[in-house]
Amino acid sequence: MAKRQPSFACQSCGAVYNRWKGKCEACGGWNTIVEETGSSNPMVGPVATRPTRAKGRIFPLEGLSGETKEAPRTPSGIAELDRVTGGGFVHGSVILLGGDPGIGKSTLLMQASAALANKGHRVAYISGEEAVAQVRLRAERLGLGQAPVELAAETNVEDIIATLTQGQPPALAIIDSIQTMWTETVESAPGTVTQVRGSAQALIRFAKTIGTAVILVGHVTKDGQIAGPRVVEHMVDAVVSFEGDTGHHFRILRAVKNRFGPTDEIGVFEMSDIGLREVSNPSELFLAGRDLATPGTAVFAGMEGTRPLLVEIQALVAPSSLGTPRRAVVGWDPSRLSMVLAVLEAHGGLKLGMHDVYLNVAGGLRITEPAADLAAAAALVSSLSGASLPSDTVYFGELGLSGAIRPVAQAQSRLKEAAKLGFSGAVAPAPRIEQANPERLPLAAASIGHITDLVAGIASRSPNRRRA
Repeated sequence: MAKRQPSFACQSCGAVYNRWKGKCEACGGWNTIVEETGSSNPMVGPVATRPTRAKGRIFPLEGLSGETKEAPRTPSGIAELDRVTGGGFVHGSVILLGGDPGIGKSTLLMQASAALANKGHRVAYISGEEAVAQVRLRAERLGLGQAPVELAAETNVEDIIATLTQGQPPALAIIDSIQTMWTETVESAPGTVTQVRGSAQALIRFAKTIGTAVILVGHVTKDGQIAGPRVVEHMVDAVVSFEGDTGHHFRILRAVKNRFGPTDEIGVFEMSDIGLREVSNPSELFLAGRDLATPGTAVFAGMEGTRPLLVEIQALVAPSSLGTPRRAVVGWDPSRLSMVLAVLEAHGGLKLGMHDVYLNVAGGLRITEPAADLAAAAALVSSLSGASLPSDTVYFGELGLSGAIRPVAQAQSRLKEAAKLGFSGAVAPAPRIEQANPERLPLAAASIGHITDLVAGIASRSPNRRRA
C-alpha cells in the first residue's frame, strides 16, 4: 500500500499545499498553514455507497422550454429577514450567516426560530458553543421562553442528522456554529478546514434530501470575511452577512450571495434591551439628530437593492501640519475618496494638497455605490469653503475623471424617498426620463453637468464670498 503524503491546508482560505509554508500564497496569511490528515478510509462518504460500474449511466437531457415552478418558501415572520432572503426560507436551502462576535447573530436566529415555531412549524436549534441552559436564558431574556423550539447542544454531525430525521422533518434547522461541528469521516480537529468542509457537505446533503432549510452560523476573521474554506460559500445557496458596530444601536443584514433571491437587498434592525427590532424606514434612523447648520454635511440619496436610503455624509477639511496630509475614511471606499479629491483639484480648482481630509458616513452605514461621489464632493467643498449646504436638499451622482457628473440608476425612487421625508430639493445629474417629463419629479431637482458647477454654487454661499 502506498504511503499517504501529508497535506497542509490554510486555516483562513482553505488553500492546500504538499509542504509546510510560513505564509499562504493565496490569502497572504502568516502561520495559518497546518498539517491535516484526511479520512482514514478513502471510501468513506458518498463514494463508498456508489456501485462499481465500468461506464457511466445515461440520463435524459431537457431543453430550456418547459414548465417552471416557484421555489416553495416558508416565511419567517420577520419582514426584514424575509426581504433579504427573497420572501422566506426555501425548502432544502442552506444559508451561511456570518458576523462579528456579539453583533446579534444568535439573537436574530432565536427570534426567527421562535416566530416560525409559533406558526406551527417544527424548528430545531442546535448549539455547538453554548449549553441548553444558556440558550434558554437568552430566550427568556427576549421574552421567547414559551416558543416551542427544540433545543440541543451537540457537535457530532452524524448524531445531529440522525436526530433530525426522526419524525416530521423540521422546517428550519439552525447550526450554531459550523466551526464547532465535526464528522467521523474526517480525522481532524473541529474548526479545521477539512472538518468544516466535511461537516458542511454532510449538512447540505441532509437539507437537499429531507427538504429542511438549514442555517449555518459562521465565524468571521479580523477583516470581516467568513472564516474557513471559501469552498463552503460556493456550496451553500445563500451567504448572509450581519453587520454593525457595537458603538451604534442598529444592525444591517446583507445578502452577499443568494440563489433564490436578490443579492443587493438589506434588512435594518435596531438593537434594544428586548432583542432586535425591525426598522421599516431606515432613512429616519440615519438622519436623526443631524446638525442642519454645520458646513461639511450633505444628505446622500442612495439605493440598497430596491430600497431607497437617505444617509448623511460628513466631511472635515483642515490645514495640515504634516508633510503628508492625512486621509481618513469611515464607511466609504478610501480609493474612491482619493479619486474625488483628485478631480476637485484638477477640474474644480481647489487646493487640497496641504489639508487633512476626514470623511464619515453618519450612523455607521457602509456605502458601496458610486452614486455617492457627488454628495461626498459637496460635503468636502462645503467644509473647505465654510458654506453650509441647504438642509432640505439631497445629492446623488457619479463623478467622472473628466469632472463630468454621470447619471445613476433609479433616480425617480431616490427623489420619491427624499420627498417623503420632507426634502424639497435635489442636486443630481439629469436623467433622460426626467428631462423629458419634468412634471413627474416629486421635488425640485437642479441639474448639474460638471464639477465646476457644484463648486461655484457652494462657493457662492460662503460667508467670505470667495471660492476656497
